[in-house]
Amino acid sequence: MTENDNSKDLISVLWSGADILRSKMDANEYKEYLLGIVFYKYLSDSFLIKVYDLIYDEKPESLKVALDAYKEALADESAEELKDQIKSECHYLIEPELTYTCFADAARNNSFNREQLQKGFNNIEQSDSLFADLFTDIDLYSNRLGTGDQKQSDTISNLIKEIDKADLLNSDAEILGNAYEYLIGQFASETGKKAGEFYTPQAVSKILTKIAIAGQETKRGLSVYDPCMGSGSLLLNAKKYAKEPNYIRYYGQELNTSTFNLARMNMFLHGIVPENQVLRNGDTLDGDWPTGEETDFNMVLMNPPYSAKWSAAAGFLQDERFSDYGVLAPKSKADYAFLLHGLYHLKNNGTMAIVLPHGVLFRGAAEGKIREKLLRSGNIYAVIGLPANLFYNTSIPTCIVVLKKHRDGRDVLFIDASQKFEKGKKQNAMTDEHIDAVVDLYNRRETVEKEAYLASFEDIEKNDFNLNIPRYVDNFEKEKEVDINALLDDMKKTDEELADAQDNFVSLSLERYISMIEG
Repeated sequence: MTENDNSKDLISVLWSGADILRSKMDANEYKEYLLGIVFYKYLSDSFLIKVYDLIYDEKPESLKVALDAYKEALADESAEELKDQIKSECHYLIEPELTYTCFADAARNNSFNREQLQKGFNNIEQSDSLFADLFTDIDLYSNRLGTGDQKQSDTISNLIKEIDKADLLNSDAEILGNAYEYLIGQFASETGKKAGEFYTPQAVSKILTKIAIAGQETKRGLSVYDPCMGSGSLLLNAKKYAKEPNYIRYYGQELNTSTFNLARMNMFLHGIVPENQVLRNGDTLDGDWPTGEETDFNMVLMNPPYSAKWSAAAGFLQDERFSDYGVLAPKSKADYAFLLHGLYHLKNNGTMAIVLPHGVLFRGAAEGKIREKLLRSGNIYAVIGLPANLFYNTSIPTCIVVLKKHRDGRDVLFIDASQKFEKGKKQNAMTDEHIDAVVDLYNRRETVEKEAYLASFEDIEKNDFNLNIPRYVDNFEKEKEVDINALLDDMKKTDEELADAQDNFVSLSLERYISMIEG
């Protein structure tokens, strides 16, 4: 079986699990159950495979074989030593009766007990701070699962049986991670507006990542930061384009606790080792983070909530993130607060790419002052206009602003990619061809008629620091000139043809009338 087939099979099984819950609750609720239980299976299966490997130095034939070997090893006098070894490698321990393999057997024999699953969740959460409160969103006793104990238990039991069909023993981290990503994307499609909280469409993620990583692909120990990380998909894109993916360090912050937990699971499912991920549940604007040893990063990627409200309290003028600008982003539009936070955490030779509404390019007052300061400092490197209706939570067109900390020039590259899309039923989509075309324009960094314009600082100054893309890239298509004489000739011919047709009709009608009278 090819890797692609394995991935498809995995997606198919996981999606069947969603079918069990779909009639009972909306996607924003059932994603917690499905993704949480898939994650528990991943932890359990990985644990048994690791145990078997430690005992026999090979991969087990099946999870059942691995479970039997684990039970046998626990009866041995060296059991404590084995447990310590497993704990140090996995950061958690699972008792034999709390393994997913045991739960699936019980579910098939109609003897599944959800109290045991709850116990399994609790044990994982208490085993290491890495897993603290990870399963809190999964309420195994919720009325949404059905009315009464039996129906609720049956729903969980059916879900466990279905997900057990997913073969994680023969799937590497990338296959499982990609299947998980696919599911998150499907949930985003189903939940519509709420999807903005946790999902950036893959096409936009690819453009942001390819741009931010350009020139840094070979760096060992590359650091990536997303202060509004959602489910972590944007952060995880970095490993697709880095030459040393195993050494990337991921830093992310997320305000919504459920989404934060989703990102933590997503990291593990993509095989990111604990020491390479630093994730935090918190408000990015209210208090600066990170403030410890590592505070600036090679890449900063962001898709913050558009024009969100924030406190804009006067005290923020003393905050190092905002103090250089003399004004704060307005209370009703935190766009520049997010942008300045990201820029503050960028390394001097790094690149930042952020998705924002077009208003940031031309709005005046405080935002205009911040924009002018950024342009005078040479921080704004490129502006890319994206197609409308790409996102699940808004149909408005958005733009990518690319920023650098210190550079020689103050020119800005403008790219109009607003027409590079395929129309879809719900959302528009950018193909790989569209993505490559945008990245190519970015890398060429030169004026291309109707597509890109490299504006000098003087050009921008003349435009009063307004960065509205149509001021720089003229994509107006002139209509074909009309040949008036040819048009008059055509009209004359048409008139003559109409007159002939009318004459014929009248004479034909007259002939019929005469023949009727004579008849």
